[in-house]
Amino acid sequence: MKEIKMNGPLRTYLFSGAIALFVSLGVIGLSRQGQSETEALQTAAYQGEKPVLYTADKDGNIQPLDFTKTTDKVLDAVVHVTSRASRPAAGYRQLPDPFREFFRQNPFQPYSPQPGQPAEPEPDRQAPEILPQIGSGSGVVINDKGYIVTNNHVIADAEQIEVTLHNNETYPAEVVGTDPTTDLALLKIDAEQLKPLAFVNSDDVEVGEWVLAIGNPFSLNSTVTAGIVSAKARNININREALAVESFIQTDAAINPGNSGGALVNLNGDLIGINTAIASRTGTYNGYGFAVPSNLVSKVVEDLLDFGSVQRGILGVQIQNMSGRLAREKQIEMIPGAFVAAVNENSAASEAGIATGDIITGVDDKAVGSSPRLQELIAGYRPGDKVSIRLVRDGKTLTREVVLKNTAGNTALVAADRGTFFKDLGAEFKALDPERAETLGLDGGVAVSRLLPGKLRQETRMRDGFIITAVNGKAVNSVEGLREALDGSRNGGVMLEGRYPDSPKRYYYAFGLDS
Repeated sequence: MKEIKMNGPLRTYLFSGAIALFVSLGVIGLSRQGQSETEALQTAAYQGEKPVLYTADKDGNIQPLDFTKTTDKVLDAVVHVTSRASRPAAGYRQLPDPFREFFRQNPFQPYSPQPGQPAEPEPDRQAPEILPQIGSGSGVVINDKGYIVTNNHVIADAEQIEVTLHNNETYPAEVVGTDPTTDLALLKIDAEQLKPLAFVNSDDVEVGEWVLAIGNPFSLNSTVTAGIVSAKARNININREALAVESFIQTDAAINPGNSGGALVNLNGDLIGINTAIASRTGTYNGYGFAVPSNLVSKVVEDLLDFGSVQRGILGVQIQNMSGRLAREKQIEMIPGAFVAAVNENSAASEAGIATGDIITGVDDKAVGSSPRLQELIAGYRPGDKVSIRLVRDGKTLTREVVLKNTAGNTALVAADRGTFFKDLGAEFKALDPERAETLGLDGGVAVSRLLPGKLRQETRMRDGFIITAVNGKAVNSVEGLREALDGSRNGGVMLEGRYPDSPKRYYYAFGLDS
């Protein structure tokens, strides 16, 4: 017999192949053995045990990271908010004639009929003027008397609002008040035995803390997602109101359209924020959600309950966020805070001695590390409140006592008229300031500061900001005068005359007024 000599590499390959063959045969044998016993999938009995992570509370005590108890506590307090409105219809029938042919059933065929075919009938050009629109969002029950917080953009322009509880009971809701500057609104429903959420001090919320977001994304009721607090005092420039306040709690808990107005809670099930916005290139979850902090929510709610409108204290400065680039540009030391770029004339800040170039680092006993944080803290005060402003000027730390003012430049608190009569109309009214009236060339008037669900929105095309100068031909210059003129027109038609601040054109709005 001829001896076959194997070199080293060949011996290694053959040895490896033998091992692979042995393992394969073994696996096949075991597989066939298992098939002979049973063809069913094996399942493990649920033992009721939860393999969970662990976390430490603020006292250092270790506790399981279990979301089930938190979820049970908060689900009943988060509601589904549905808003209904009407909008002018839009469609190809409203397009100029040259464009209509491109919107027929077959845009690649000429409009002229083919030989032997009947002519295509002319489409009906009388499209409906009004089409219904439905919006969907979330809300949070804040007490057992039926008060619910949501986002202003959820119910803005709504003619009817419905609230659906976690148990699927549905109630009509009325708007108690709104605050577009923080994108918050307060609703009320006539329901009993509601389970509210408790507010906590959002200043105590820490970055990295576990949180849950509860809401109705894409109309999927009672959806719970988990994440952490990613950052605090975020400004994303999404609110275009003149006095907008943005100091959001950022989270990576999944938030999508429909979550707006829902709850952001800690592991105790306490409210730390109202989910409001997302940062996304697609319009859906990208890992960046933003919530209005509970301290700011609480202040807005208290004002709406007590006054019917938010009492906003104004410092009267224009600010920038301190950064290394700004420090180099101004040739000053880089100190976390809000840089005062300008001080408004006759403002609370100017009267207290705050100057351009100052760096505000604190309000009362709370640190200010950024301009959004300063906005958030000042927004927690009312006109007439006295606050201690800590600042740095030329390297020295100074303190200035400031008495905050309102937007009119004084310290008065102004309550909105919340009578049943004006509530049925669905509007908030404010007498036109004499200086403003003179600028517009008017003798006076009453401004519609905000439209709410009601008769004016349902029966007219009035917009926010309309200045009423006459009712049925009779001039009005005060809210009380407007009330008297409307009261004298019960059981009849009403004609409102006026104009908008940005146009000299006269407008007329007519509607019926029942007794």
